[in-house]
Amino acid sequence: MHNGPATGGLAAVSTALLAMSRRLEVQDVLRTIVASARELLDAEYAALGVPDDHGGFAQFVVDGISEEQWRRIGPLPRQHGILAAMLHEETPERLADVRKDPRFGGWPAAHPEMSDFLGLPIRDGEENLGALFLANKRGAPGAGSGFTDEDEELLSLLAQHAAIALTNARLYERSRELTIAEERSRLAHELHDAVSQKLFSLRLTAQAAAALVDRDPGRAKGELQQVAALAAEAADELRAAVTELRPAALDEDGLVATLRDHVRVLDRAHTARVTFTCDGVRALPAAQEEALLRVAQEALHNALRHSGADRVEVTLARTVEGGAVLRVRDWGRGFSPPTVRKAGRHLGLVSMRDRASGAGGRLEVRSEPGEGTTIEMEVPGG
Repeated sequence: MHNGPATGGLAAVSTALLAMSRRLEVQDVLRTIVASARELLDAEYAALGVPDDHGGFAQFVVDGISEEQWRRIGPLPRQHGILAAMLHEETPERLADVRKDPRFGGWPAAHPEMSDFLGLPIRDGEENLGALFLANKRGAPGAGSGFTDEDEELLSLLAQHAAIALTNARLYERSRELTIAEERSRLAHELHDAVSQKLFSLRLTAQAAAALVDRDPGRAKGELQQVAALAAEAADELRAAVTELRPAALDEDGLVATLRDHVRVLDRAHTARVTFTCDGVRALPAAQEEALLRVAQEALHNALRHSGADRVEVTLARTVEGGAVLRVRDWGRGFSPPTVRKAGRHLGLVSMRDRASGAGGRLEVRSEPGEGTTIEMEVPGG
């Protein structure tokens, strides 16, 4: 081994560590680690897998492979072969040609060819948080002359700090989840108390009005006016609670970041490839952002649960007038015009249209059997 990484390597590691430390979301940290490792070691491909408890990967991030290539490769890999070995070993593994290793089980049809390989676990004490994989050292003249001792040392240093960054990001996300849960519990309690009291008063006042209608119409009229006032107060309480229960991430991060995170979660959870692209959308009024998010969530639920699609595409674009247009397109089974009314009930199209019109926008549904479905919602600028 060398006495230590070259000065240039240390500078690159320092840059990578700064990039990681600025990230708070787990997915952003994972992507930063993978991109940093690939650039640091001048590799063609890099990946990072975070295992789940069911023999698969909860998250698997790649760098060096295009979105289209990744989609064609198919579902996330299982924990087997070299990938499994890296998740359970404590030291790096360097191979001149991964294809010749007895644990190699072959690639999916669309997978790029890889030869020289360097992998190592990302560990936090005794816990294995994941594993880093790099392949195809650039500029390597031939088999057996790929990744070096120095590469291994640099990657080990990066992995140690990656474990810290990943642990911190997980703690941050968990803290935010707990804060959101506590806040929602508090709001639910307050909502129950406030509205229950209003409705109880409303019921008693209505009963009093009914009892007075025949013998004292004047007093009955006054009681009915009180009923109207109590009903208005209850409606205000509900409206205020709904406003407070607006998705916390939407308030903190805005529509684009919240929708991107939601799509990432679905992409990891389903075998279908779910993608998100955004073009120049600026902040919109709160009611419009919430309506766009809710419609996107409903449309994605339909596409992933009912359409049988292997690809779902979400796009958000700015309109000429300064508003936004959301499209959720799937390549699933679709449905025919005669079944639209039935599908409207089944797929929540009525509620989606209500949300769109409530935000001053419009909703359009396009579908044909075998041609998939496109849900499009447009809202004006604020």
